[in-house]
Amino acid sequence: MTWQRTLNKALVRYTGYQLKRSEKTGKPVKPPESAAKELVRPPADPRTDRLLVEPIFIMCPVRSGSTLLRAVLNAHSELHAPHELHVRRLTVGFGTSLAEKAMAELGHNQADLEHLLWDRVLHRELVRSGKRYIVDKTPSNAFAYERIATCWPDARYIFLLRHPASIAESWYEAGQDKRTRDEAVADALRYMKAVHRARKALTGLTVRYEDLTADPEAQTRAICEFLKVDWEPGMLRYGKPDVVRKGLGDWKDKIVSGTVQPGRDVPPPEQIPEALRPMCKAWGYLP
Repeated sequence: MTWQRTLNKALVRYTGYQLKRSEKTGKPVKPPESAAKELVRPPADPRTDRLLVEPIFIMCPVRSGSTLLRAVLNAHSELHAPHELHVRRLTVGFGTSLAEKAMAELGHNQADLEHLLWDRVLHRELVRSGKRYIVDKTPSNAFAYERIATCWPDARYIFLLRHPASIAESWYEAGQDKRTRDEAVADALRYMKAVHRARKALTGLTVRYEDLTADPEAQTRAICEFLKVDWEPGMLRYGKPDVVRKGLGDWKDKIVSGTVQPGRDVPPPEQIPEALRPMCKAWGYLP
């Protein structure tokens, strides 16, 4: 009798328990990370691989008025625009090499499985809303526009722009304890550049925050025409009385029931940080 058996016999006698070797189920792999770019590909069979039909993505920088636009669109009877969902951050791991081989036999790589997960999460949210189309306004989606377009080939895009200096100032005001004005400019500019790249690569509708707040009816009518849904007056009366909707983490969706209010005046040219002037020109805010 080996020493292991002797030990187990003693454990059973005095504790009622015994040691047992764990079964090998395959070679462990690293914790899941987002799929590599080379694995990303369109759905093999869109009819079965995707539940969503024509999802809508608002490509926007931070502090561009996307929360306002989300609330306005969510007031439409056919459009469900929830808080920022960050689904592109959801990853899939195989756990073992056997699981990876099993999925490969079904024709799935890691990116395929992540796309199935993203689509299912958004579809569940849409079904629970009882509406027809889902709208996602997560600003960081602009950094992954290529993958989003690959995941949902029928997706539709709204590009929300705002004066770059107004974006940077609002970003600074939203986190004065986190960043200086120069840091706010640099960080906000990253988002603007990502949106600019997405806007050049994808087809969609451009909406300016200044136009939305100055003439919300005209802008919402244009959006509805682009999305091929009927315009509804209720879009201009969003939210619930006396409610401030809380978002994720330490920020808030500062949306209170009412009508769309005018935004702040755009800054004069002499107050525009030098780092933002090229983007101001690219977006038509400077000649």
